[in-house]
Amino acid sequence: MPVKHPKVAVLLAAYNGMQWIEEQLASIISQSAVDITIFISVDPSTDGTEAWCAAFCATHERVFLLPDSGRFGGAARNFFRLIRDVDFEEYDLVAFADQDDIWYSDKLLRATQMMSLRQADAYSSNVTAFWPDGKKILLDKSQPQVAWDFLFEAAGPGCTYVFNKELARALKSSVIRDWDQLQKVSLHDWYCYAFARSHQFSWFIDSQSTMLYRQHAHNQVGANTGFASLFQRYLTIHEGWWFNQVREIAVLVGKRNDPFVRRWLRFRRRDLFMLSLKGGQCRRRLRDKFLFFFVCCLTAVVGKKSD
Repeated sequence: MPVKHPKVAVLLAAYNGMQWIEEQLASIISQSAVDITIFISVDPSTDGTEAWCAAFCATHERVFLLPDSGRFGGAARNFFRLIRDVDFEEYDLVAFADQDDIWYSDKLLRATQMMSLRQADAYSSNVTAFWPDGKKILLDKSQPQVAWDFLFEAAGPGCTYVFNKELARALKSSVIRDWDQLQKVSLHDWYCYAFARSHQFSWFIDSQSTMLYRQHAHNQVGANTGFASLFQRYLTIHEGWWFNQVREIAVLVGKRNDPFVRRWLRFRRRDLFMLSLKGGQCRRRLRDKFLFFFVCCLTAVVGKKSD
């Protein structure tokens, strides 16, 4: 049976967020049928975000600003800091939040219901991307999970992630233990999904959109729609960033010595040709399976710049 009015710790990472953070916090505070506590970590900003958050926390008893911890330089390190420093013990669930989105009022209620129904340790969902001109697009991330997708992609936007206490504790232990190595990981949502799946925690990806996912010039990771985004994704692979991230995450989550992973982890030419044939096991979306095959083959032929 689901917990009635579960207690949820919401971890919100902020940086130069004055344009959007008030609207986002209002949407989190108004969540239905859950008891919310919000923990905010601000990467040193130039627009007054820290001072505004401090004033907001002073008038909202369930919203807390973590002490200054220096510059993070990216959302991933900020979220890892939140996982490390927030005490989850009195909460039933832990959720991630970005500073610039708008949550539907039943976002967390649906997460708790679906986690209970599916007996899942973690939850993520589709989102509705929206732009300043009013354009909206459903971003579908809910394709069936496959054997090894977690080493090659996230489970969707991290701002939809919800974890039960057992998984949150395990994540905290891993972040504390591997803190220095985690500084090389650029995407916290990818790492958290990989950690959960590789440690046998069950994950449900919901086909229903639970929030508005704001698109603007300062998105660290955006909606990835259209040919331009596909080309940009190819460039990050060709430049070597993506291969390096796959390697770092595979090692961090303990998959270095798995027979499947050992066959390609060095990303030599023959490794890439072999890996290209495994696209069906490595990506969820059909389009991405074909892109995976193409990129692995092309990189094997022309090499990547980090070689």
